[in-house]
Amino acid sequence: MFLKRLGNIAAHRLHLESLFSGIINQRLDQFSGNPSAAKFGRHQRMFSSADFAVLNPGEAADLVTARDMGVVFTGLAIMNLVPGYRQTFHALFLDLCRFIGNRDMVMHFTSDNAARVHPAVWAAMQAADAPDAPYDGDVLSQRLDEAFSGLFGQSCVALWAATGTAANCLALSPMVPPHGGVVCHREAHIEMDEAGAPGFYLHGAKLMLADGDGAMITPEGIAAVIDPIRDDVHQVQPHAISITQASEYGRAYRPDEVAAIGALAKARGLKLHMDGARFANAVAHLGCSADAVSCSAGVDVLCFGFVKNGGMGAEAIVFFDENLADTVHYRRKRAGHLQSKGRFLAAQIHAMLTGDLWLANARAANGAAQEIAGASNERLLHPVEANELFVTTTSAEREALRSQGFTFYDWGDGAARFVTSWCSQTEHVGALSRAIAAL
Repeated sequence: MFLKRLGNIAAHRLHLESLFSGIINQRLDQFSGNPSAAKFGRHQRMFSSADFAVLNPGEAADLVTARDMGVVFTGLAIMNLVPGYRQTFHALFLDLCRFIGNRDMVMHFTSDNAARVHPAVWAAMQAADAPDAPYDGDVLSQRLDEAFSGLFGQSCVALWAATGTAANCLALSPMVPPHGGVVCHREAHIEMDEAGAPGFYLHGAKLMLADGDGAMITPEGIAAVIDPIRDDVHQVQPHAISITQASEYGRAYRPDEVAAIGALAKARGLKLHMDGARFANAVAHLGCSADAVSCSAGVDVLCFGFVKNGGMGAEAIVFFDENLADTVHYRRKRAGHLQSKGRFLAAQIHAMLTGDLWLANARAANGAAQEIAGASNERLLHPVEANELFVTTTSAEREALRSQGFTFYDWGDGAARFVTSWCSQTEHVGALSRAIAAL
């Protein structure tokens, strides 16, 4: 039991120095119970340690119970009984915690949605915790247009949304009437992973599915879908094109590829939407400016993702065609997505834009993916151009990886998907690389 409790503490990455220094302030009524219970008011700073609260904001009471404190008290008691060996024992105790924690640690590669929220985002939200105008009338929300205009080098309108699904659907809503259609890849996120939300938000508009390698579409693939459509009342007419950057297989559209689709859209009188849930990862891989693969290439609306890249719950809908934004203000309210305290969403976005944190985080995630890719070699199903890897594996190999503590998604019967994040731990990335190489 003693070793198990040590492992529990280390597995949650608690800052043990802070735990030791703050334990004397532990509330007496929590020694024999679980502080996550309602009667203890979910007291988050159970160790009275500021460091602990910063490392795990909002999580402390759920991760560790007061029963785990028995481990710490045992260690302190031994150290106090043998003062001459206190420093040595302290070091050994910490090493043992880390050893057990690393051995039993769950190593997450399921999704970048599982990653931590960046400390700068938490700090920005805390700083925004003061009275201001409700909804999107606050100072931070009002400054989003300016912030994104500066980033993209042209005037634009930016609105926040809480989820990528809402952002995509709201972005498409002014482009496509209920009787119209949106051309996208048949494996696009809006087709495969949004539970029919586009049809719901667009009041029945149809997704028109195109083919293409790596879940990417081309002008030729788009033309193959729309050219056979007769211009008559009996057939759904295309009104928009949607591309995903990076694609569902982690592939990045080059500036010239986006521009070619943008030119086709303009020639056919269609609007161009970009689902940029991993826009940052694509830009980081390409080494180009943000505008080169968006507004300068003909994109009308970009859904700029932040949640997968260190945000908590905020995405940006960036309208380069500012006229499209007019009705979305109303549609966002009607859809139930105009949050009363919108300043907290705006604060997250500003924090990610400040100092190009969005780009630094994406580079970290991409770098981790490249390390794993180097060990995967011929097992890779697609080139790694963002932070997703699709690796051929047998069911036995996947079970072997899971038995070592790695979590990931099966991708059909013969592959696994691994996703890195801005905070993927170096030791976990190295361990996965070695494990895949040893298969």
